[in-house]
Amino acid sequence: MTLLDELAAELAERTSAGLRRQRRVIQGPQAAEVVANGKRLLSFASNDYLGLANHPRLISAMQQATQAVGVGSGASHLITGHHVLHEELEQALARFVGLPAALLFSTGYMANMGVVAALMGRDDAVFADKLNHASLNDAVVLSRAEFKRYPHQDLAALESLLAASRARRKLVLVDAVFSMDGDIAPVPEILALCERYDAWLMLDDAHGFGVLGEHGAGILEHFNITSPRIIYMATLGKAAGVAGAFVAGEPVLIDYLLQQARTYIYTTASPAPLAAALLEALNVIRDEPQRRAHLRQLMSVLKTHTPRRWQWMPSATAIQPLLVGSNDEVLRLSEYLLTRGLLVPAIRPPTVPKGTARLRVSLSAAHSEQDVHTLINALREAEVVLESAA
Repeated sequence: MTLLDELAAELAERTSAGLRRQRRVIQGPQAAEVVANGKRLLSFASNDYLGLANHPRLISAMQQATQAVGVGSGASHLITGHHVLHEELEQALARFVGLPAALLFSTGYMANMGVVAALMGRDDAVFADKLNHASLNDAVVLSRAEFKRYPHQDLAALESLLAASRARRKLVLVDAVFSMDGDIAPVPEILALCERYDAWLMLDDAHGFGVLGEHGAGILEHFNITSPRIIYMATLGKAAGVAGAFVAGEPVLIDYLLQQARTYIYTTASPAPLAAALLEALNVIRDEPQRRAHLRQLMSVLKTHTPRRWQWMPSATAIQPLLVGSNDEVLRLSEYLLTRGLLVPAIRPPTVPKGTARLRVSLSAAHSEQDVHTLINALREAEVVLESAA
């Protein structure tokens, strides 16, 4: 059997298990309604939580910057790719989250890989929540540090692991908002453990930045905490509406990452017009708090619907998972909603644990209350249809 035969067989197995992934082709902008594979759909599938991906102020800022500086950065940040707009954005991001310094990365995946691999090695230990994002797990493997995973949100288990460790350096890795469950990490309690056992704390705030906190500054503002032990990472392609990521923390940490993080050093800098759009995104996040208020109202409206057949998972964020269980049923539910003009993704293993397949409902400030009621009504219809077919 050739390699291609082996790959085809593995793909066939994925198909039969209901795990084969497919892409949808989107036409036009990200919005509450999108055109996917030529069909107009009400979308609950985007991480554009504040509805900024198509905001006219961001578009204008990017257009003006493109006219002024072009479309490409030409080199890595450490050669000639670091534009004044990148510099301004790093400073603005640090101020926004209340930390001394920040460093831009092209993606959140690259930020996580770069930080963990730069800071940790064979004599070190990393302690990670079992439901952390894949990028954090891959980062630990790349670092070659000892990898200790604890059950989701089980702080007693985390403390036991920290107390027993004799590693040179200890780093706790945790999603601030878990991307498939929507629940929030108990950051103050985790930070207290890090202080007790001399560990660093790295927070992946991909799904909290822009949404949590009075001013949208994320998990640190949400809990009103700061510490020199914190390494803060957030992405800029979700609530901020554009692309990229940043890491913030103490100046010596940021300078060290600039010198040592390979995913920062050995890649072309992102185009400067993206930085211009992100600078404007920070202004919009500050200027339009009503977007976050509207998002919270949509969460409340959605939770008025209590399904008989399925269960809403506990979440106080824009990520509202509906636990279905089986791969087959969640696919049938997602497909039924698609026939009703609604795009709601079915999330299956290995993205989530076996037996916990779910719909991942992503709310956005771009949605109206009527949009949410449309989803609720379609879910009620789907329960009747799927129960009668069982």
